[in-house]
Amino acid sequence: MLRYITDEEFKIASRYLFLSMAIEVIQKDLDTLRNNHIFKINEPYIKLLESIEKKAIEERRELKQQMHRNNLKVLQTDKDDQFTEYTFYAKHKEEKRNYFNPAIRKKVLNILEELMEGAMMKV
Repeated sequence: MLRYITDEEFKIASRYLFLSMAIEVIQKDLDTLRNNHIFKINEPYIKLLESIEKKAIEERRELKQQMHRNNLKVLQTDKDDQFTEYTFYAKHKEEKRNYFNPAIRKKVLNILEELMEGAMMKV
């Protein structure tokens, strides 16, 4: 595969992309927990998700600054039932990547697990 953007540019932009998806999942789960009584006591779970959300948003802010400094962007350019295409832009170069939708879910899951492990270390 011909690479148009550097490994470092790709690493920053893809982490930003999948971290943003993970934040969306966290926020939807928080909304669900706040509006429904899923557990007998929801508060500890809400507190855990809020701390994970805060850490994820801080990391995304740093990534966004790096992307701005390096003139990086990533946009969804196509989607069907099985694949989603993202185009990565870096300094007048672009590279299209197709992701199998279950692989996207797995990447988001890995980020969520990483964030939760980090939060559990602090307990």
